[in-house]
Amino acid sequence: MNLADLKHFVERRWDEDLIPRLVDYVKVPAKSPAFDASWSAHGYLQAVVQEAYAWGAAQKIEGLTIEILSIEGRTPCIFFDVPATGTYGNAKTVLFYGHLDKQPEMAGWRDGFGPWTPMIEDGKLYGRGAADDGYAIYCALTVIAALDAQGAPRPRCVGIIETCEESGSPDLPAYLDLLAPRFGDVALVAGLDSGCGNYEQLWMTTSLRGLVGGTLTVEILGEGVHSGHASGIVPSSFRIARQLLNRIDDPATGRVLDPAFHTEIPRERLDQAQVAGQVLGDKVWTEFPWIACARGPGTDNEVLPQDLRQHVCEGIPTSQPVTRDPVEAILNRTWRPALAITGAGGLPSIESAGNVLRPKTTLKVSLRIPPTVDGERATRRLKELLEADPPYNARVTFDADWGATGWNAPATAPWLKLAADDASRAVFGRESAWTGSGGTIPFMNMLGDKFPRAQYLITGVLGPKSNAHGPNEFLHIPYVKQISAAVARVITSLPG
Repeated sequence: MNLADLKHFVERRWDEDLIPRLVDYVKVPAKSPAFDASWSAHGYLQAVVQEAYAWGAAQKIEGLTIEILSIEGRTPCIFFDVPATGTYGNAKTVLFYGHLDKQPEMAGWRDGFGPWTPMIEDGKLYGRGAADDGYAIYCALTVIAALDAQGAPRPRCVGIIETCEESGSPDLPAYLDLLAPRFGDVALVAGLDSGCGNYEQLWMTTSLRGLVGGTLTVEILGEGVHSGHASGIVPSSFRIARQLLNRIDDPATGRVLDPAFHTEIPRERLDQAQVAGQVLGDKVWTEFPWIACARGPGTDNEVLPQDLRQHVCEGIPTSQPVTRDPVEAILNRTWRPALAITGAGGLPSIESAGNVLRPKTTLKVSLRIPPTVDGERATRRLKELLEADPPYNARVTFDADWGATGWNAPATAPWLKLAADDASRAVFGRESAWTGSGGTIPFMNMLGDKFPRAQYLITGVLGPKSNAHGPNEFLHIPYVKQISAAVARVITSLPG
């Protein structure tokens, strides 16, 4: 393989063809079914699937077959299949994965920017979905085309691109079952829906946290009453909710209390966190948009350099669970549980909030759990903790929404470690880095169960400040080109 020629092919393809296509893709509000109950009638998911399919079908890749699959009542997906070349036979398969559905809009976009308003600035394509995960199908087929243009031997490659990942991939198992006879012996899964710790090397995702959550409702009255007349006699439903949440985590530190939500961290993951921590250093915590000020978490009032002041927040005492130790920070967000409240109901707007003791409070509860903690058991335990012995005999209900178990990659095969390091050095000039992800991608657990003997090349373009799911989400254009070249190097290292 001539790396210079490969990179030239990839860069030209992204500049001349793919970035303009992703610009058009950003414009389409192809929200995942969980955020668009009328997705079928709106037709946005079908539109982005049809566009990606039409582009793929037009690619001059010898032997490529590509089709849109649609099971009644389920979101559509794309499947492609390309036979092996050169000295490779078709006995082993590389499975590419991606998705085309998107998260909802989210408030807070910069002036002139928006979820469906593509903007290119400083080498970044802003807008919803390009990095998460619209680029994946274009990247996968470009990798194959680039290798074939050189005549470089490569294994058989298949791909599945779904459209309900942001809803937890409820339709994916049906398609995996449907396609099972066509996958062959999957030896490597190349998932392109993950992230990177920086834009300076190839990052390999080794684990994903699970996620349990639902709606906590606390009812104390049948209707709202005058707060002056009732307060001091009738407890606030919000205060009761606070007491219940204190059963889950320590309000002073954020540490989740119940052992059922914890697990022992494997030695390999501890070692990888040490290396990743050395690579990233303070970037682990300075990447976040802290309220602008001069001092950062855990700094004991030490004044930070001027260029960091915009990223950090003043006044967080060292007793808080905010650490400047990059290794501990990485482990906190990848192998330790954490509670968040992501929404609320029963609270009037500030403008319409009268002096009324509200009858109930409803909170959206989200609990990240370590990769190897069972999601269903964790859900049952969360419900038990929240509903048992309610204070003041309030009516407390916890309605679970999901119970997604995380994923922990199998032991890394020596060939994959060598291939990732070789590819990263060749493309970036630095060795690869390996770390867990704090997010939850249910499809990885599904793929892990389906292909237990496979190795996993899980990577992606969601790096610092790319802000997936949030405002000002972007695709780092130089990095997506480099990732394409690096993935091409790795898949040609699959043992025949």
